[in-house]
Amino acid sequence: MHDADAILDASGLNCPLPVLKTRKSLSGLQVGQTLQVISTDPGSKADMQAFAEATGHRLLKGSEEDGKFVFLIEKTS
Repeated sequence: MHDADAILDASGLNCPLPVLKTRKSLSGLQVGQTLQVISTDPGSKADMQAFAEATGHRLLKGSEEDGKFVFLIEKTS
């Protein structure tokens, strides 16, 4: 698996907090770097896809592991 440049653990947070914290975390990264986001909110699956489409960042991976949703997002701009 790709090693992320940064990790955001948004476990226990509900919509829209995982997306808002993802946006803030990505702002601190350089273009091409990746952010791994861990969430327990089932809605984050659709939210992260919509966030990536709306912002142009690339959702490289989205999976469910041990009851948590794990995403890998690449900063594109």
